[in-house]
Amino acid sequence: MNNRILRGLLRRHPALDIVRVQDTILSGAADSYVLEWARQNGRVLLTHDVSTMTNFAFARMRSGKTIAGIIEISQSLPIGRAVEDILLFALTCTPDELENRIVYLPL
Repeated sequence: MNNRILRGLLRRHPALDIVRVQDTILSGAADSYVLEWARQNGRVLLTHDVSTMTNFAFARMRSGKTIAGIIEISQSLPIGRAVEDILLFALTCTPDELENRIVYLPL
């Protein structure tokens, strides 16, 4: 995840509850483990990893398992726009509303 986006999110909304996978025991873990951890902890994932994370998420849902939700951020999306789009979801949606959804940014 782009650290400039994270800094922008926290600058705009300091109380935003963000956990970076890199800062947890999951640093370097397979996407399937990250998806399960996010589900167990009610954490919507923010990622630039459109190829593998999405494939694991769809496979997981096809097998009848749930995901907490994923927001896929295009690497070409300007940082300011990414911050605005992510905040739109963070401030207007509950985690339940994003469950089993994959949202692609830009909107």
